[in-house]
Amino acid sequence: MTTLPINYVNICEPGSHSRLRRLAYYQFGREDNPDKVICLHGLTRNGLDFEWLALELAKDFHVICPDMAGRGNSDWLADKSAYNYATYIADIGALSAALSLTQVDWIGTSMGGILGMMLAAQKPSFIKRLVLNDIGSVVSAQGLSRIAGYIGNGMDFADKADAMAYAKSVFAPFGIRSEEHWQQVFKASFIQLADGRYALAYDPGIGKPFMQSVSDDMADIDLSDFWNQIQCPSLVLRGQCSDILSRATAKAMCESKTQSTLVEWADTGHAPSLLEPAQIDLIANWLQGKANGLDKGL
Repeated sequence: MTTLPINYVNICEPGSHSRLRRLAYYQFGREDNPDKVICLHGLTRNGLDFEWLALELAKDFHVICPDMAGRGNSDWLADKSAYNYATYIADIGALSAALSLTQVDWIGTSMGGILGMMLAAQKPSFIKRLVLNDIGSVVSAQGLSRIAGYIGNGMDFADKADAMAYAKSVFAPFGIRSEEHWQQVFKASFIQLADGRYALAYDPGIGKPFMQSVSDDMADIDLSDFWNQIQCPSLVLRGQCSDILSRATAKAMCESKTQSTLVEWADTGHAPSLLEPAQIDLIANWLQGKANGLDKGL
């Protein structure tokens, strides 16, 4: 699905010590660089979402962008109920062990940010700095309901035009402003099948645990116990029109921690694409301890 070199780590299938599966990841920059960054994607996305950001960060960091189980080039799970945070945290642990990662900066979009919060709370020495892309201490039921409307549908598309039309509809909240950026989103979103059709680049089964956890009367998800335990510097990015991270929640998060900074992006929902030069520059500057650029948002 890409010309980028794909790396793999062999990991046991959940619930088995003998069946192995492959976890794919991309890496950018010198492997011997001690300054490491993990970029982790959202629920239906994969590591290619961070390609442009990673290419910039690779000037100063060794950047690792995994495809979590069932996404991108990683193997699908036989047991669909195992698409859960316990599996994902175990997989990050296995990846970290394989690459000898002892401390990293973490950039997480949506689901990837939730995992970052969990790890920063549970293993404070592991995450040095945390970037949360449109996710926070409370996840809005409104946004969860929207995601429930399309996840796990297993659709395929007759040609690239049909697939792109779907992408521009479902991923409109990303705030994409150029056709070049849409082509990158397309690259990360689809695989071409043997018959020439296109399919979404994830196992439809990832939606099973998600759909079991939501309902018509779903409520907000409170992750404040994790956020309150986090001690590392944090950069909270929010799309101005986000239906996942409310402005009130984002402001409260950063008011509660002196080492937290909030930046909002106009005309953007859930989640900012991290393809815009201003977004990329802001993250790169913040990770390098530079204050300039933190006023480029809303």
